[in-house]
Amino acid sequence: MQEAGVISVELRRDPRWSLRGATALVTGGSKGIGHAIVEELAKLGASVYTCSRNEADLAQCLERWQAMGLTVTASACDICFRREREALMEKVASAFDGKLNILVNNVGTTMVKPTVDYTPEEFYQLTVTNFDSAFHLCQLAHPFLKASGAGSVVFISSIAGLAHMDGASVYSATKGAMNQLTRSLACEWATDNIRVNNVAPGLITTPLAVNALDETYVAKIVRRTPLQRMGQPQEVSSTVAFLCLPAASYITGQIITVDGGVTVNCVSKFD
Repeated sequence: MQEAGVISVELRRDPRWSLRGATALVTGGSKGIGHAIVEELAKLGASVYTCSRNEADLAQCLERWQAMGLTVTASACDICFRREREALMEKVASAFDGKLNILVNNVGTTMVKPTVDYTPEEFYQLTVTNFDSAFHLCQLAHPFLKASGAGSVVFISSIAGLAHMDGASVYSATKGAMNQLTRSLACEWATDNIRVNNVAPGLITTPLAVNALDETYVAKIVRRTPLQRMGQPQEVSSTVAFLCLPAASYITGQIITVDGGVTVNCVSKFD
């Protein structure tokens, strides 16, 4: 019988479970789920490029990652603006010699209010941040993903794109659009050897969730969650990392929920 340590060494040597030599772009990597994804991919051996609107936050993150021995590059970017997305991709292409293995569209924002109360400005903010930016970055990244010979795109969606959530009609619509884009690109780009998948988290302990949702709302969701707790960013990042690994080479077009079981819990003792 093999010891656990021996098995661990064998897994590290198996290229199916390594991202050594791979390149990755993760948007919104300074906080929450994005921060966890950057670290997860880099620990598996990938060279990661990330961005954030806050330059000071990025500087702190880079210090941490350097101390950990991770290969991460970063620059400030507000991906709500088309010209900044184009400039970002130029930097990424230069950093990685025109080849990109992994694109993780992580940036997103939310807002909770009755549908009739949304202003045109709020509608625009949600759609451009959550969907338009991801769509455009996919367009920009496509030649570099194709050039890598083995590309992988992962969208960070939400269970709100799969089922109703109170007060989140516009947010849900942007995530639903992202889910369908996942399926479309998976089929369209398969001949370019680019896989496209989607991770739909439930309630995760991130600054975005803490700031957007009140305690009563959070408690209501937790009560309906079979695992009876909020998720952690690392529980999402590990799923993202798996989808990027060679071990997942036959998985494309999928939406994987990381939600503690809440989306399958119709009626239960927790209600």
